[in-house]
Amino acid sequence: MGSYLRKLWAIALKDLRIELRTREVLGSMALFSVLAAVVFGLAFDLRIPDSEVVVPGVLWVVMLFAGTLGLNRSFGGEVELGTLAALLLAPVDRSAIFFGKVLANLVLLLITQLLVLPSILILYDSNLFRPWILVSLFFGALGYAIVGAFFAALTAGVHSRETLLPIMLLPVLVPLFLAGVGLTTAVLDGRPFIDFRHWVALLIAYDLIFVVISFLLFDLIWEEVE
Repeated sequence: MGSYLRKLWAIALKDLRIELRTREVLGSMALFSVLAAVVFGLAFDLRIPDSEVVVPGVLWVVMLFAGTLGLNRSFGGEVELGTLAALLLAPVDRSAIFFGKVLANLVLLLITQLLVLPSILILYDSNLFRPWILVSLFFGALGYAIVGAFFAALTAGVHSRETLLPIMLLPVLVPLFLAGVGLTTAVLDGRPFIDFRHWVALLIAYDLIFVVISFLLFDLIWEEVE
């Protein structure tokens, strides 16, 4: 198990080091997220007296669309550089490769969230640094990273993957989006935990289901990639 985790971390660290040098993906995700929050803020300010009521939707919409900017690089970048075949031939369990990519995507999503939350605080005067909202963002990012890596692998060899990936991915993320918006709304409204515990359960169940699905189908993923 220790060897498996070391290999998984090595895959994730490789991607994160590349991103640290280029800052291509994180820069795009962060810039898009902040600009989208600003645009939503300007638009809603014209029509909605209390802009805080739209904060849950803005937060999760921004997260969903910003995430697609980084997912294409997970496996698409390996295909473009011609390194995917070598990676698959390495003496590493292929599920470790997959979950290493998941971990790298998760880190990028969490960093992007940390940049978006202060922007929303400034633009909407809404403090989202609350324990249960942060929990929902973590589990939301985890589910997004798992499902996103799954579909990014399936579309890695397709020429139009930048267009195809969001079309395939976003409908599958609807339960995650609904749970995130519902939980965030309940917390901002000051409701007790019992009123939003089902949203917490849905987020956790969503993550667990797709972890299992990924384990069961990762061989199929690599057949598609190869």
